[in-house]
Amino acid sequence: ARAGVLSQNVVDSMAQYFGTDGVRGLYGTPNMCPEFAYRLGRALGRYLMRNEPRRPISVILGRDTRGSGPLLSDALASGLNELSVYVYNGGVVPTPAVARSVVEQRADLGLVVTASHNPESDNGIKLFDARGCKLSEAEELEIEALLDKEPGAPETLPAPKYYALDVAAFYVNYLRSMMDQHCLKRWTIVLDLANGATHETSPAVFERWGADLHLIGRDPDKGLINDGVGSEHTEQLARAVLEKKANVGIAFDGDGDRVVVCDEKGRIVDGDTLLGLFGIYAMRAGELGAGTLVATVHSNLGLDRALASVGGKVERVDVGDRNVARRMREMGANIGGESSGHIIFSDFATTGDGLLAATKLIELMFRTGKPLSELADEITLFPQLSKNLKVAEKRPFESLKYLPEKKLLVENQLGDSGRVLIRYSGTEPKLRLLVEGADPAILESALTDLETAARRDLCIIDS
Repeated sequence: ARAGVLSQNVVDSMAQYFGTDGVRGLYGTPNMCPEFAYRLGRALGRYLMRNEPRRPISVILGRDTRGSGPLLSDALASGLNELSVYVYNGGVVPTPAVARSVVEQRADLGLVVTASHNPESDNGIKLFDARGCKLSEAEELEIEALLDKEPGAPETLPAPKYYALDVAAFYVNYLRSMMDQHCLKRWTIVLDLANGATHETSPAVFERWGADLHLIGRDPDKGLINDGVGSEHTEQLARAVLEKKANVGIAFDGDGDRVVVCDEKGRIVDGDTLLGLFGIYAMRAGELGAGTLVATVHSNLGLDRALASVGGKVERVDVGDRNVARRMREMGANIGGESSGHIIFSDFATTGDGLLAATKLIELMFRTGKPLSELADEITLFPQLSKNLKVAEKRPFESLKYLPEKKLLVENQLGDSGRVLIRYSGTEPKLRLLVEGADPAILESALTDLETAARRDLCIIDS
């Protein structure tokens, strides 16, 4: 795209099973059921043994609180066992805990059975390599090729064989070490645990620091993960912060790799604002690797202005935290993330970690002596409007007639002070439209025009 205007057209890649972050789908469908997980486990076993077939291979497996999690976990483990892979069962733990444990235990692979922020009806499988990093597209395609060669699963799946590993303890102890015991003794904090994987680990860390906690979404046994709680549903969080006169409210998603925060005035802080704060304060302290904050094409242009004001810059990549992490590694950056709340501090973790990001935010509040509301006001974001449209089919952008034409017209109207982003979701059948610029009235009209064009080109499902 021309200078000042960013756009992205994401269509289905060659991948048949993998999306933006592992495999994900409605539980009970052909590509998200125990039979599929068993076959994937076998394929992963073959993939891991392709170079060193005689060396013992180990995998660390964790999951969130979904009712389908144990069935999929057992099936994965059974498939891996068939290839003589040792499977360490971490139980219900946040996704970043598994990534960390892979590195600490020198395992060959980490697997997390989770659908992240999706509803209980969905599930998925996230994968980490021996470095604790998300797999590349090429690696996923290699696994898919092996999976396609696997025969159908047996009618009765073999019982899995697990080895015990207290993944949660390693993770909790590491996060506790970030700040001094009882350092939050005079703080009141609201935690929304999304009825998910953080329901034990996050309270254990904050209790060590002495905070007075008010907990939301700590009922993981009723199949209510992400149901009206968590990072996607912050209404309860905001109300509770005001009622409890809390210093901050913190909400996690179902598997704990993203965070959304609420200031002491009950205002939800935009994820790009958090990224901007982490970036500018690290830059001022001489601690921002490569002088660069890595974000995605979805992040607000206000980030560029904020980083430029302190002598830094923003590097943008395609949507997906693995793309952020990969670019950070390539250029030596140490802070990056997505506006959704996936924030990566690569000096401390290999992947997005909601609890780590919340900890770094509290450290920043301590360092500056400022409440979150005052900090948040330091980042000015451009006005932004977006719309998600459910589509019957993800048709290639270049095959459409009206939407590309309208996109070009809107870009010309916005000029160098705005942008248009049009992309398909990597995990859902949705078309995402976003417009950004200085004039909200122009944005509203532009978004309406883009939606109209999309409806002319695509079959939109209105629910």
